[in-house]
Amino acid sequence: MRPARQCAAVLLGLTVLLTNSALARDDGRYANSPLKPWFESLHSEYGQCCTDADGYVVADVDWESNQGRYRVLIDNEWVVVPEGAVITVPNKIGRTMVWKHYIDGHPRVRCFMPGSMT
Repeated sequence: MRPARQCAAVLLGLTVLLTNSALARDDGRYANSPLKPWFESLHSEYGQCCTDADGYVVADVDWESNQGRYRVLIDNEWVVVPEGAVITVPNKIGRTMVWKHYIDGHPRVRCFMPGSMT
């Protein structure tokens, strides 16, 4: 999947979760979503989150925090989130998200945005 399509897929999924059903059926592909520019602005020390990594919402049971360090479950493997991958801007959707990539077949975290764990 091309990077632009990956980011669009994330935006589409989140827009469906965050909007009413009438907007969810809009065929405009959510180009006017108020969150689109925000998602496109997210970046970590590893670059823009939506550039070449797949972002998705993480269930509360699939991530944890211990003394300021994060771990996230990706492909049935607990992966330590590098400090430089943590998104520190306010989380506008409130849900935990991770953008992953692979090195030598192992999942790595490009960007991680912690949620509220509620």
